[in-house]
Amino acid sequence: MRALTVEEARQRAADLDLRSYEVAFDLTGSGDTFVTTSRIRFGATSSTSWVDVKPERLISVVVNGEALDVGALDGGRFPLAGLTAENELVVTAELKYSADGEGLVRSVDAADGRVYTYGMSSLESAPRYFPCFDQPDLKAPYTMTVKCPEDWVVLGNGAATRTAPGEWVLAETKPLSTYFVTLVAGPYHLTRSEYDGIPLGLACRQSLQEHLERDAEDLFRSTREAFDAYHGMFRQRYPFGEYWQVFVPDFNLGAMENPGCVTVSDDLVFRGPVTEAERSTRSRVLVHEMAHMWFGDLVTMKWWNDMWLNESFAEYMAHRVSEDATSYGGNWTDFAFVRKWWGLQTDQSSSTHPVAPDSLKDARQSLDDFDGISYAKGAAVLKQLAKYLGDDVFLKGVNAHLEAHEYGNAELGEFIQKLTEAGARDLDAWSEQWLRTSGLDTISVERTDSGVVLHRTSPDDSRRLHKLSVGGYAAEGSATLVDVVLAGDSAEVALSNDVVIADANDDTWVKIRLDAVSLANLPEVLPKIADSTTRAVVWNSIRDSVADAELDPRRALELFVAALPEEDSDIAVGSLAQWLEARVLGRYLDYEQHRGPVADALGNKLTTTAPGSSLQLIVARTFVATTDDADLLRSWLNGAGPDGLVVDADLRWAIVLRLVRLGAFGAAEIDAELARDKSTEGVTHAARCRAALPDGKEAAWARIMTDPAIGVQELLATADGFWHPSQSAITAPYVQRFFTDIARTAEIRAGMVVGLTASRIAPRYAIDEQLIAPAEALIADESVSPGIRRQTANFLDDLRRAVAVRRTFG
Repeated sequence: MRALTVEEARQRAADLDLRSYEVAFDLTGSGDTFVTTSRIRFGATSSTSWVDVKPERLISVVVNGEALDVGALDGGRFPLAGLTAENELVVTAELKYSADGEGLVRSVDAADGRVYTYGMSSLESAPRYFPCFDQPDLKAPYTMTVKCPEDWVVLGNGAATRTAPGEWVLAETKPLSTYFVTLVAGPYHLTRSEYDGIPLGLACRQSLQEHLERDAEDLFRSTREAFDAYHGMFRQRYPFGEYWQVFVPDFNLGAMENPGCVTVSDDLVFRGPVTEAERSTRSRVLVHEMAHMWFGDLVTMKWWNDMWLNESFAEYMAHRVSEDATSYGGNWTDFAFVRKWWGLQTDQSSSTHPVAPDSLKDARQSLDDFDGISYAKGAAVLKQLAKYLGDDVFLKGVNAHLEAHEYGNAELGEFIQKLTEAGARDLDAWSEQWLRTSGLDTISVERTDSGVVLHRTSPDDSRRLHKLSVGGYAAEGSATLVDVVLAGDSAEVALSNDVVIADANDDTWVKIRLDAVSLANLPEVLPKIADSTTRAVVWNSIRDSVADAELDPRRALELFVAALPEEDSDIAVGSLAQWLEARVLGRYLDYEQHRGPVADALGNKLTTTAPGSSLQLIVARTFVATTDDADLLRSWLNGAGPDGLVVDADLRWAIVLRLVRLGAFGAAEIDAELARDKSTEGVTHAARCRAALPDGKEAAWARIMTDPAIGVQELLATADGFWHPSQSAITAPYVQRFFTDIARTAEIRAGMVVGLTASRIAPRYAIDEQLIAPAEALIADESVSPGIRRQTANFLDDLRRAVAVRRTFG
């Protein structure tokens, strides 16, 4: 099926004026299909167009009372002819439930056999469960009716009313784009509340009821705090009626901003103890999706090249509002350690792109740009812009933009115009430097007799202005901060300290390079720097220098061991330990030779952390992933863990996985653990563990490459369990098979999961220059899905970096 191009979308938007959708769903069948009828009213200035539908069987198409030949369906498009000034189109189709996280997803809960469904529209997915004109700039109000089993409840963008047993009506909505239309139907557990005149609700699978109820007040509190903050910033109140946050199974993203009915991955319903970082992340996800009610839902981009107007704004607002208005702190530290690090890597990859690229890509190619650029870099750029303009100008322009285009669509130029009218100056140059170009500058530090000089180098001719703070840190950790505007290629700063850090407050988007004196003093000084965001800036510089083969990875490992005893941030410990395991130990250094110091440092840290604390939990998890002490891990399973540490079902599975990789557990132990945890989550964990078995590789490979029925979470867990640096000899036969087998997965799956699968199952620990040629061939093959080619390009970037690091440092 061919993808929608921007030219086609613009023409159809010019030809059609949508009035309304009435969509009827019949979910009462017992098989793997359902029936949908879309009644669409629209005006037309052209006699021809097409409607999007991707059915198992097209039952009927009626235009203005005339039945058309259903055999005209071609590649998901049904051609329309004879259109008049006003039209009524009625399309009835039998469609297939989805297992890949898009369309109408159907999932069976392993805990009790109950069936749950939810709609995920995103790019190209809406026609998989209702006929529509599928593009972001064709908005219309929706009314829905649903027939379903009598014990089900129904939720959606409009308020749902049960009219008879198994029959529901959803109230007419405000004008919506197809990509954030949703339907939720199943025996969901519901919890209701109300705040500031807005009906609130939470929903989840019945088997997660006790866990959701335990955290309901926490979730509602974040929701209330976010509404207060957004209502304070934006002149228009939340406009979409009820506000449900539904935790759904087998989701392929963190959450989706459907107006009135946000869908959230139900792995954010915590079954046991979690870290404060995880609770903060969950809260921030909810705050992010709420931001979309204004940025994306109220005002929507015209085409996917301006998706940053959705995602960058929501990402920036989520961190800003979470930090300023919610009960959770550390949001900008998390941004620096996790989100920004993701974006920095993306911006240095061969697949990087501008925050706001030209509208050249079709809808399927645009899917790949939901990445670290559109989220993290865009958010960092907006943070810099807001700091540069000040809130008076920034929010005045934002509100003017929302009011000018409410319930409609807009593009970058229109946003820049409203900021300019609000008092901003020279934004054309700003947008060209920050939004229209890719790549990032590097700021390095040179020591002089009078202080330091900042040097800026750029990969292009851009002259990006950087407003930042330079920090000087004495041996005991005391800080001196100097604000600097770097408009040229260098700037002198009167600082002379043991460690000097450019952009110490993480205010701009740039690569930081430390001078030799600062690097030498880091093991002593870094643990004493109080600000966790500044420590993240340092670590991002270290991680990036290692990846660029400028810093020996062994020095990074030594710095981690030196800094860990004093590190009090669970965000930092989790992020750095993951980086060490996945990159330094897995790709740059010999795993078995260098794993020991990391495990020992984590083990020592575990003995000094407060029992029952968030820090203890993250240290315990990372220790489990690196230790080779099988007897100790078995003792934890038998109840002899550290004081205060709750070894719940999820931590037990992490221990089982490590014991499998150590060769101490096999299939029988995995089966026994699954018998203890018969939940859907247990099935997912067991799939990861089975993929880690030496004799389970072929079965795991077959499921990943050929099974269209496997759910998203089980699929990705299987891929996660497959590769490990300690099993390189066992997995060696599968390295070349990635390049021959992965392309066919796009024939059995669609949407986000295609690229996610390729990313997870690429042979990331095989550091061999002979893999460059097959990777290049796969990337060049235009018959292969864009998502697979993009992820293969990312794999190749990482491979080349690892080869360079090994060649440089031995």
